[in-house]
Amino acid sequence: MTSTMISGSSEQLLEQQQQELRNRKLKELVPKKKAPQVKKVSWRERANFYATSTLAFFSVTAGASLLFLVPLYVDPAISTLTSDFIENPTWCTTTRREDVVGLMNCSWSSCREGCTSDLYRCTHIYVTYIVETSNETFYSNLSTAISMAIDSDMTMARNLMQIASHTISNITDVTHSDEAILLVNIKGCGYPPSVMCKNFSDLYGEEGTIFPCYYSRTNRTLVMTAYNQSSQWSMIINFFFVPFIITVVSSVGLCFMHCDCSCQKERPRQRQRERERSERERSTGGTAGCDERHFCRRPRLDNLSDSSISTRVDMLTPAVEVYKPPL
Repeated sequence: MTSTMISGSSEQLLEQQQQELRNRKLKELVPKKKAPQVKKVSWRERANFYATSTLAFFSVTAGASLLFLVPLYVDPAISTLTSDFIENPTWCTTTRREDVVGLMNCSWSSCREGCTSDLYRCTHIYVTYIVETSNETFYSNLSTAISMAIDSDMTMARNLMQIASHTISNITDVTHSDEAILLVNIKGCGYPPSVMCKNFSDLYGEEGTIFPCYYSRTNRTLVMTAYNQSSQWSMIINFFFVPFIITVVSSVGLCFMHCDCSCQKERPRQRQRERERSERERSTGGTAGCDERHFCRRPRLDNLSDSSISTRVDMLTPAVEVYKPPL
């Protein structure tokens, strides 16, 4: 009886020692909480952040602006240059004006505010222009004065147009063209304040009005009231090439800053090393081919649960000598 009590007390003492040892090991396995450390940002990281933000801003802004600038400015400028208008203005005379109503009748308009909406009311202005004349210098100076007056003072422009009509009507050595259509620009549409269709129709829509104009060499039935070749080229450069170059340069800068270009060169070497390692393992058999660079994975123990903390503690702790009392 006494021996049984002694053995029971010794087993309880042994279990208490093992439990204390497990608790101690568990405390060692639990990671200690560290005080949060404020990481100092270096000047290089700050420069990288600001450079990335700036390049991303320019790339997105310039790329998005192309979606609006190309159809509104670049495409009309290219169409105007391909139409090959004359550089020096000639003189046009308004022959008739038609105010048309209906979607089927408005396939084109001399002036239209807005280029995307459906057109139910339109104005057709037809003109004839002088193909050849003997006194081009006088007419060129007068047309330049009228063009400048149209941009600044409409009353002065009307007076100069009346002078031009009286002067040209007395000249007989001129050759007039067939009837052509008059457009405010190559597309016949625009947006205020650059295009004001009411002023355009009132100024050029009256029959018998004589004014400077430009006709197309490729299409003699197409006439515009204003044309400047240099402004068309500057529009293409400013609204297409400049945003396009900014987008490309900023995108390339972002790629160089954040893309690892050496990864493509390292991939073939890694594949070659893996192939050599697999061949070495096959020749030596199993895990005998492991070298210093490629460590072999340890075999997994059977009948053990990796998710059990107590099991890991038992694996880490040394064997405890069991006290066996004498009988």
